[in-house]
Amino acid sequence: MKQKPAKVSKKEFESFLKSLAQDYDLYAPVRLTEGVSVFKKVQPSDQIDLTSNPQKGLKEVFFPQSEVMFRYEKAEGRDQITPMDEVRRERVVIGTRPCDVRALSILDEVFLGEKYTDVYYQQKRQKTTVIGLACHEPCSTCFCSSVGGGPFMREGSDLLLVDLGDFYLVEFVTDKAKAFQKNEFLREAKPEDMALAKEVEGRASEKTTAPVTIDGIEKKLDQMMESPFWNRIHEKCLGCGACTLLCPTCHCFDIVDEALDNKGQRVRNWDSCLFTLYSLETSGHNPRPGGRERTRQRLMHKFNYFPKNFKKIACVGCGRCIIYCPVNFDIRQALEEINAK
Repeated sequence: MKQKPAKVSKKEFESFLKSLAQDYDLYAPVRLTEGVSVFKKVQPSDQIDLTSNPQKGLKEVFFPQSEVMFRYEKAEGRDQITPMDEVRRERVVIGTRPCDVRALSILDEVFLGEKYTDVYYQQKRQKTTVIGLACHEPCSTCFCSSVGGGPFMREGSDLLLVDLGDFYLVEFVTDKAKAFQKNEFLREAKPEDMALAKEVEGRASEKTTAPVTIDGIEKKLDQMMESPFWNRIHEKCLGCGACTLLCPTCHCFDIVDEALDNKGQRVRNWDSCLFTLYSLETSGHNPRPGGRERTRQRLMHKFNYFPKNFKKIACVGCGRCIIYCPVNFDIRQALEEINAK
């Protein structure tokens, strides 16, 4: 039986977080001194920023930008390896928008697949409850509805918060949510509260009418490997990688060993298909020597290769790559041009 929604007052929200912190490590969006908003581990009294979607998405909570995989040491003739994959405490991540939550299902295909399971990602995923936040004011750069999402999408969240002014409506979505139903700071939601939430959802959905046509794009890209389209579209790209590093679904990485004397550690770092060195082979040959090939790879991977392998487009329409591109490369325009071919 579906649990009725509850609500939590914004005046008691910090107390609500304190009650969660007794049993969980908390992760939420915070604005750093540099002005960048990111998800990070927080204390209930920290200044949590739920006003906008952070520049760096939820991905980093499960797949950190730089992550020590294990440490090693040679001592007294023995090799000692210390794994770093253990997550000791249950975690709650709060305030993530539906696009970022949906991106987790894409990362799951990569890191929790049938042929390969990444223990580092798996541990974090299994021990985390996701409290999503409905997007009642979508940005003009959002196109989540074009790629199968929506500003109030529940799928992937364990609980969903809806901002209704003085309080949040709390929807219980999955079995994990049962542990929160008896929280002392959650009150019973009234019918008028749920009606207001429906009204807000309707207005948000109207703002995200699908601006980009995705249907059939996979097959169109099949015919465009050698198209002159790539010669032109890559020209403004600087190859800085901002779009891929801020993307909630991009998952390229490099692994390096950092060692000194008899000690060291193996570290996994984010990488980008837009970087020159990413595809450089030991022989010196680079199958993607120029911006043309690298720009093509980025779009082909999201809208052709990934759908072929996993039946999903590797894009959730969050719009970060549009907002933060220093040369205003708009992926929506590129997709419209592909559709027009």
